[in-house]
Amino acid sequence: MKQTNRRNFLGRGAAVAAAAAAVAVPAEAQTEKPTKKVLYKDGKKPAKTPLFNGTVAYGNLLFISGVGAHVPGDIKSHTKIVLDSIQQQLESVGSSMEKVLKCNVYLADLKDYKEMNDTFQGRFGPEPPVRTTIAAAGVPGNSLVEIDVIAYI
Repeated sequence: MKQTNRRNFLGRGAAVAAAAAAVAVPAEAQTEKPTKKVLYKDGKKPAKTPLFNGTVAYGNLLFISGVGAHVPGDIKSHTKIVLDSIQQQLESVGSSMEKVLKCNVYLADLKDYKEMNDTFQGRFGPEPPVRTTIAAAGVPGNSLVEIDVIAYI
C-alpha cells in the first residue's frame, strides 16, 4: 500500500513538472545566450578606452562598480551620497534598490561601521541584499566609504 501511494505521488509530480516545463520558457528564449552590455553614463561611449566601466549588464544581472563620495563630510553624509548615487544608477537602467542581490561596503575606517549602518538601514527595502563590509587600507580619493552592488533588471 505504501508503495502504491508513493508511485501515485511520483507520477503526479512528473506530470506537473512536464506541464510546467512546457509553458515555462519560450523556445526562442531558450536559445538566446546572455551577452555583456556596457551601460555608459549619458549613453555615450567615451572616445578613449576607460580604465574600467561603471555599469555592466550581463543577461538580467547588473554590476555597478564602487561608488564613493569625494566631497567634504562625515560618514553619514558620505554613505547617503553613495547610496543615492547607486539608487539613481539602478533606476536609470530599470532596476531598483530592492533588486540588489549583493553589496560590498569598503570603509576607510572600521570605527565608522555603526554610523554607516545607521544610514544604510532600510535603503534596500524590507529584504536587503547579502553584504560584506570591510575596512580597506585606503579607499580611493577622500571618500570615507565606497560601495559596489550586483542587482538584477
